[in-house]
Amino acid sequence: MTKLRFDPQRTRISMFDALLRARRENGGATKIAEDIDRKPVSYDDIVRASFALGAKIKKLAKRGEPVGVLLPTGVGAVVTVFALHAFGRVPAMLNFTAGPANLKNACEAAGVRTILTARRFVENGKLEGLIAQVETHARVIYLEDVRTRISVFDKLGAALAAAFPKWVRARVRPDDAGVLLFTSGTLGSPRGVLLSNANVVANVEQAASHLYFEPDWIFFNPLPIFHCFGLTAGTLLPILIGRKVFLYPTPLHFRPIPKLIAECGANVLFATDTFAAQYGRAAEPADLRGLRFAVLGAERVKDETRALYEQKFGVMLLEGYGATEAAPILAVNQPSANVVGSVGRLLPGVEARLAPVDGIPGAGRLFVRGPNIMLGYITGLGGLAVETPEDGWHDTGDVVRFDDNGNVVILGRIKRFAKIGGEMVSLTAAENVVSGLWPECRHAVVSLPCHRKGEKLVLVTENDTADVSQLVKFALNQGAPEIAIPKRILKVSVLPVLGTGKTDYGAVQRIADAETPEAA
Repeated sequence: MTKLRFDPQRTRISMFDALLRARRENGGATKIAEDIDRKPVSYDDIVRASFALGAKIKKLAKRGEPVGVLLPTGVGAVVTVFALHAFGRVPAMLNFTAGPANLKNACEAAGVRTILTARRFVENGKLEGLIAQVETHARVIYLEDVRTRISVFDKLGAALAAAFPKWVRARVRPDDAGVLLFTSGTLGSPRGVLLSNANVVANVEQAASHLYFEPDWIFFNPLPIFHCFGLTAGTLLPILIGRKVFLYPTPLHFRPIPKLIAECGANVLFATDTFAAQYGRAAEPADLRGLRFAVLGAERVKDETRALYEQKFGVMLLEGYGATEAAPILAVNQPSANVVGSVGRLLPGVEARLAPVDGIPGAGRLFVRGPNIMLGYITGLGGLAVETPEDGWHDTGDVVRFDDNGNVVILGRIKRFAKIGGEMVSLTAAENVVSGLWPECRHAVVSLPCHRKGEKLVLVTENDTADVSQLVKFALNQGAPEIAIPKRILKVSVLPVLGTGKTDYGAVQRIADAETPEAA
């Protein structure tokens, strides 16, 4: 097993040229992507389709202008992204689960005047109401209509362009805008993050040099392409390093997905803990045994999920860590060094420093710098102007520590700490204790003002039998300090989640604010 060495020079290239390089290195006829239509496409297919579609949609926006992409994960989305890149337009990946207000705000902030979508997707997803509201701000173009205008002569031109791509494709510099994404908004309003071409290509190269993937392995990605994990790790990584990927349009089909993983012979799965746990419960033992490992991110991997995969399927779960601002992967465990409780070592090329946090000794607020760190947050004034990170350092907002082997241990978001009686208490750690007692349900811990101790903890849970006395007894037996145990429990039928599977802490906080009497 020979691991690739991270070569910074390979990152100094546009995303479209990285696709052309992958075609050259792996062969244009290589089948590289497939989706639920079950029509595998090759590199040649993607390049030809990108030129054919791109020649039509380039008329919808100026060079360097953001164009909204409102599509599910699939081959069509891949072609659309590369079609925009082929002619120097910037894909703005729009979250169709964010609601009309957030979607319109995102378009306005970035100056998105045109949105590409598919009629079949809108109909199947019952998104007609969303489209009607978005159309008040931007024109919506259906790709089915664009394709009907692609003539035989257009296809011949695309074939010629694919044969001599560097004569036709736009000259894009590595540091030019590559893709616009929006943060998940777990703790507040989503922010527009502008990544350069080199940021994305660098993250692919970093991941490929950190994890080893056999040449014949197949990837399975059910994560949304509007999320950086689903876009870079789940979609672009396999395509740009020559590994076939099966793209599935939604992570929510818990029963069909395990069967399809087995059917397509997938070896690597990308998912969140929430989704992976559901797949594991729904799957038959034979469904997931072909996986060599699964890479999970966006939230903590629970011990129960690890045990489920190891005992039922013999599959290792590798927990990783990232941020949209980092394109997104910053750290991930490796099969040969899978340290439970950590998110592994930082990827090659990533620098880190810790800023002290009062009340949390031995850890600090993590700042990172490297070739994958964003151009900046868009200013929100209707274009792609950005606020660049100072000296290239991005403040992750996470409190972490490094173990003796350089593994990153996440203690929680800086905003996910409460100060109770002068002590800093991690809300994430409190959640972990609750999950240990009631692993079959989802939980969230938030804080509320308290005039006696400053703040107090409230548990919002799907467990309709949750009991405070039982929780206190269990937590104390686990060694948790009493101030870190929620003394009030609010029960909900379904805990609010974002489209990425993360807990929607903003919505949880609003539940706690509404249901809890004034601070006592």
